[in-house]
Amino acid sequence: MDPVIIIDNRPLWAILISLVAATLILSASKRPNLRESITIFAAVGKTAIVFSMLPAVLAGKVFETTPLYIAEGISLHLRADAAGIMFAALASFLWVITSFYSIGYMRSLREKHQTSYYACFALCLSSAVGIAFSANLLTFFIFYEILAISAYPLVVHKRNKEAIRAGRKYLAYALIAGQILLLAIIWIQVISSDSTFQAGGFLAGKASTPTLQAIFFLMVAGVAVKAGIMPLHDWLPAAMVAPTPVSALLHAVAVVNAGVFGIIRIVGYVFGPQLLSEIGAATVLAWVASFTIIVASLIALGQDNLKKRLAYSTVSQLSYMVLGACLLAPSGFAGGMFYMAAHSFMKITLFFCAGAIYATYKISNISEMKGIGQKMPYTMAAFTLGALGISGLPFLIGFIGKWNIALGAVQGGQGIFVAVLICSALLSVGYFMPVVYMAFFQKPGEALPRTQAAISSRYGDARPIILVPLVLTAVFSLMLGVFPNLGAGFYDLAAMAAGSIFSGILPGGG
Repeated sequence: MDPVIIIDNRPLWAILISLVAATLILSASKRPNLRESITIFAAVGKTAIVFSMLPAVLAGKVFETTPLYIAEGISLHLRADAAGIMFAALASFLWVITSFYSIGYMRSLREKHQTSYYACFALCLSSAVGIAFSANLLTFFIFYEILAISAYPLVVHKRNKEAIRAGRKYLAYALIAGQILLLAIIWIQVISSDSTFQAGGFLAGKASTPTLQAIFFLMVAGVAVKAGIMPLHDWLPAAMVAPTPVSALLHAVAVVNAGVFGIIRIVGYVFGPQLLSEIGAATVLAWVASFTIIVASLIALGQDNLKKRLAYSTVSQLSYMVLGACLLAPSGFAGGMFYMAAHSFMKITLFFCAGAIYATYKISNISEMKGIGQKMPYTMAAFTLGALGISGLPFLIGFIGKWNIALGAVQGGQGIFVAVLICSALLSVGYFMPVVYMAFFQKPGEALPRTQAAISSRYGDARPIILVPLVLTAVFSLMLGVFPNLGAGFYDLAAMAAGSIFSGILPGGG
């Protein structure tokens, strides 16, 4: 049954509020309290607008608006469906928490260029929500490119040689990928008069051809850069030179999830599971995702810098979502979508903890963190929760998504991917638990000399404005592991999206 369409401008307002905030932030460059207040109000306002649509979407309705119509098939078309509002709710809610964290972090380190930092953050959130609410390929592409460009100043925030080099690498990857995506979109416009996203795929019903295979892989290449799929991942570890709040929200939630969300749209709303099954393209991508999951985890084992270890963990974990979508099974697709929310809460917690350690003790390497848990018990307890969640421990949010992806593999008769998930879980334990052991069960006296002095120089956890956000995200990781529909109804939204995509394909119509 087709969803009930509600013509409403709220998807547009959700995008515009942070766009206006970015302008206001730039005008308040010499008034830091006002600049930060604008950030908080915009984040809360965006979240309120997005969450105001949630009850109707959970009831099976869809919000639509077309603020710009140029010609047939060429329009700025916005739609808040189950998949889109899940991504938008996730990004906007976590922006609120990150905004408070950013204030504490940036002030503690007396960072320069804070006005451009907050303004570009707001721009990135506008484009991320624009991607979430895009109703067609053209709208998706516009916001996808805005996100790529607006994230660049955040990557090069420190303006040193390392940051400039990382920024160039990021921009090269992002812009080249964008042009590949544009080529694929133009090609699709040639063979299809309408590129509006449709559950089950607007290309469904077309005969399997090599042309469709080529378009699929071009589109995937265009979004796989942000999704961190190997070998297109190298920009992400390099971008860890950015301030930790950037790594936390943009490189663990907004930017990378935009890539994953792009693959979800391509698989479920452009091609559809039936056509992809016929052309065999999804299976190829599933194997690439599996390769990324294992190899990135192995690389993470050898990283001493905590943010670099988290970066390679992110590369690995993002491919869980890709794998879930490419299994072409309802449980796998729902699991992959839900894992987008799960990974975001867990990984933002871990990045927050890394930032708290650095802001408090100026420590960034794991080998220097012996005994840090005795000085920062709340921070490292939150880190432990996030690490156990990534490893797939039951009753934490990560388990639910991974369990459903495994069910999808079994449903699709592809049990080999269950072995990939188990292997990855063990590797996650391997690269996270030594950090936990070192922090809680080794004494600072056993640490490197300069680290021992740093840890012994003061007592206490991070400042409350840094500590409270990371404790909150850790608590959400626990609560959503027990009650996956708490608040935003993430699990139901993922299940609704999967149900609409596979309706009519499964026996009995779903």
